Amino acid sequence: MPLDPQAQVFLDKFAASQAPPMHTLSPPDARALVVPLQMPKETMGRLDNRTIPGPAGEIPVRIYHPRSENEPAAEASPRPIVVYFHGGGWVVGSIASHDAICRRLCNLSGCIFISVGYRLAPEHKFPAAVDDCYTATAWATINAPELGGDPDRIAVCGDSAGGNLAAVVALLARDRGGPPLAHQSLIYPITDYMPEFDSYRRNGADYFLTTGSIQWFWDHYLNDPSQADDPAAAPIRAEDLSGLPPATILVAEFDPLYDEGLAYADRLEQAGVPVERIICNGQIHGFLRRLDTFDSANEVAQQLAHSLQTALREPPPSECGDPSPL
Repeated sequence: MPLDPQAQVFLDKFAASQAPPMHTLSPPDARALVVPLQMPKETMGRLDNRTIPGPAGEIPVRIYHPRSENEPAAEASPRPIVVYFHGGGWVVGSIASHDAICRRLCNLSGCIFISVGYRLAPEHKFPAAVDDCYTATAWATINAPELGGDPDRIAVCGDSAGGNLAAVVALLARDRGGPPLAHQSLIYPITDYMPEFDSYRRNGADYFLTTGSIQWFWDHYLNDPSQADDPAAAPIRAEDLSGLPPATILVAEFDPLYDEGLAYADRLEQAGVPVERIICNGQIHGFLRRLDTFDSANEVAQQLAHSLQTALREPPPSECGDPSPL
């Protein structure tokens, strides 16, 4: 399909801004370019900024509770919890830069969202981000009742590098015997280290995210390229993907990461994991968080929220009539 007209306008404006390529910048200068969207903040039922204990100090989190004025019965019931990891190549991005999409998905899905401010590279290289994200997911499970959440309906979600971290947390939760996860939502995830997929050739120069920037992210994230063989860095390299939670995997047609996202979906299915694919034709990497720029971002957010609702729906009572253990 042709490039979405709004994506073309965005790319034209980006080119006209003459912003230097990210891979030519220092990490602090690159971070200064990734700012919160200038749009009205969506009203939440409640929003809490706090820190939680981490493996190397306190981890900032932002906890979003959905508006519930139209569903009073839901307020009395524990809600599903989605632990969200922001994108940015493990180097840039923050809770603030992804605030708008977390608000939207939280309100649309009716789930509690916990956005995690994990440590960034290169100050904190692999596996620091992995350790923080796994710790935050375990904390969310243990503390779910205090938050009004259901510890048996926990999902992980993230975009780009955050999608990588969500996939890795799902692998670690399986291999470490918990926390039990009900779903993983991976939004144009990084799943491999600089793979030789055709989408890198097709989309690696002219569609916002470039091959040069992806290499720059990896160079800052890993201590050495040999670490890419670790599935905690490149989850598609795991020998066994069986026993993982069902997945929703979103890819954008004009994204260098397009092929590796679909390849990971294929690997999961081959291992017996249920997968829903959301293919965003005509779109570029990073479009989803730009709710003020792309009409399709709002449409896709509704689709993702519906997927979460379906995946995290409370099961019916057991046949004997006793309440479900969930």
